[in-house]
Amino acid sequence: MRVLHTGPNRLGGGLHRGRARPLPGGGPRVDERQPLPLRRLYEHRHGDRADNGLPYRDITVSSEGLRVGALVRMSELAAHPDVRSQYPVIAQSLELGASAQLRNMASIGGNLMQRPRWPYFRDVHSACNRRSPGTGCDAIDGDNRMQAVLGGSAHCLATHPSDLAVALAALDAVVHLRGTDGARAVPVAEFFLRPGNTPYREQDLRPGELITSVHVPAGPHTRRSGYLKVRDRQSYEFALASAAVALDIRGGVIRGARVAVGGVATVPWRLPRVERALVGGRPGRATWTEAASRAADGARALSGNAFKIQLLERTVRRQLTTIGGR
Repeated sequence: MRVLHTGPNRLGGGLHRGRARPLPGGGPRVDERQPLPLRRLYEHRHGDRADNGLPYRDITVSSEGLRVGALVRMSELAAHPDVRSQYPVIAQSLELGASAQLRNMASIGGNLMQRPRWPYFRDVHSACNRRSPGTGCDAIDGDNRMQAVLGGSAHCLATHPSDLAVALAALDAVVHLRGTDGARAVPVAEFFLRPGNTPYREQDLRPGELITSVHVPAGPHTRRSGYLKVRDRQSYEFALASAAVALDIRGGVIRGARVAVGGVATVPWRLPRVERALVGGRPGRATWTEAASRAADGARALSGNAFKIQLLERTVRRQLTTIGGR
């Protein structure tokens, strides 16, 4: 196989090249530094670099919400003054992801399309149903400290790697797609697919489709929001647990709540039971503690990651306390 890089300057040029596959920034689809067997996982007969000439680079903030082009760089979106003031959870999730070098190059679309970063997926000698369907999952009985306690299946337990996706899930964002059959919009909650029996299907992206933009609806909760990431080290590390929280508090009462978590689930994971426990209550320690106690409902631990259940509850409680106390 070989990779041919071209630079389409319009969407049609990236969608109508037969066997072409777009390669947005932000995902390791082709990495010449990798050993050849692993590199072949990401090689294609032709590869359009979709980040050269296409127009999806705008950031628009209006009364209807935030719209972000798929080719906007992570660092650009994190630094945008309106995003920082009106959608702080998005800016914080971006700044806590990857490294400064990667954030300067990686696109929003590429970030959402990145694949699992865990060793069993990367090691071509290990059994991994995402990489090689039907081979099994070595993580189940192996080193599973980093694996998911929510949303997994007998076929896959890899956690979702994106911090931004957790923030977008909390804010009910919508992913806009365009393909040879036209345009469509998919809520973030439906865009990322749980592994089930088909762990190799990670996003609701049809053949020939591209992400063109992401829309985040406006609302009274977006300003009072934030992202907390707990990890083994303070930079360039994936989450053990994370929480994106957005609260609408008026007149001393919680009118609306949106909570999503990462690092513990196979997809960005909303916590509707936590949200229901918050709405109608008064901000305070008792409310945060009671709501957070429901964060790990349905969690199932493996031999090496039971600590994530308690860590998840503590992470949610801490972030509720931080955001609710503003």
